[in-house]
Amino acid sequence: MPTAIVTGSGGLVGSEAVRRLAAHGFDVLGIENDMRASFFGESASTSHVTEALVAGEDAFRLLELDIRDAEKVERAFSEAGAGLELVVHTAAQPSHDWAATDPQTDFTVNANGTLNLLEATRRNAPEATFAFISTNKVYGDLPNSLPLVEAETRLELPEDHPYFGGIDATMSIDRSTHSLFGVSKAAADLLVQEYGRYFEMPTVCFRCGCITGPAHAGAMLHGFLAYLAKCTVTGAPYTVFGYGGKQVRDNIHSGDLVEACLAFHAARRPAAVYNMGGGRESNCSMLEAIEACERIAGRELDWELSDEARVGDHRWWISDLGEFRADHPGWKLNYDTERLLREIHDANLERWSSEPG
Repeated sequence: MPTAIVTGSGGLVGSEAVRRLAAHGFDVLGIENDMRASFFGESASTSHVTEALVAGEDAFRLLELDIRDAEKVERAFSEAGAGLELVVHTAAQPSHDWAATDPQTDFTVNANGTLNLLEATRRNAPEATFAFISTNKVYGDLPNSLPLVEAETRLELPEDHPYFGGIDATMSIDRSTHSLFGVSKAAADLLVQEYGRYFEMPTVCFRCGCITGPAHAGAMLHGFLAYLAKCTVTGAPYTVFGYGGKQVRDNIHSGDLVEACLAFHAARRPAAVYNMGGGRESNCSMLEAIEACERIAGRELDWELSDEARVGDHRWWISDLGEFRADHPGWKLNYDTERLLREIHDANLERWSSEPG
């Protein structure tokens, strides 16, 4: 049986990867230490997800490990042995707001941790596919220089603009403000590419927009769709930061992203880079997301608009999925934003309804 290692196995993408890889016949080793609770508070803990995986997945084995510990990471990969075929690296400090509160932790988790995993893969299983869940924040705020026009509920590009169908990976990552989170993820992204090129390892960076799904533990600083849906149900107040609420995000279901990892594994190559998200099929502005949450929940959201945008935040982001689809024509999106929000709402309604606003 082939082996896969999933880092951040209790998180949104990690837990989805565990389940789908186990269903595809992998023996899955999950690396997790529940740092989400440290980052965002106990309500963001992934411990309950990990407990469910341990109880429900026979092909899953948990290793409580901090990816910043190079010696223990090396030992884990050595024990996985020659059967290791796939590494799905989802572990991260994921918030650019939080990164500014503790830059050293942010960088050592995102950059140094990724280096430890790459080196352990190179030493023990250099033929294994290394799939890294990167971010569109590697482009910094350069997308904000696009000639956006203001519509009633969103900012939008003119239809004749080259990026109207989505931003591709030719966009520069230079001469822009990234946020400290964007810098740590860009360092990791470049490391993954370099190990692919220099050591001819099959690696891929998926530069994602907003990833979400019903297992998302929405927190104030991370996971805006899940947190928005949660606030609508519970009555908790929500703040929209800047741009009149017309900033646009594309949204991809965690399951669709894991399927992209599997598609790449089936036709892998060194140093691949793709922008990955909901594309033109699944995107919304903040105002449009609020309207959808209110309609689905059947109640109004208590929200306010702040004039102050977050540092490095994007006014508009839609991913160009054309390159990945050309290379992996069997892959498709199964969710648009409406279906995503309904699934998030329905899966969490009972639990959220019991929480105080």
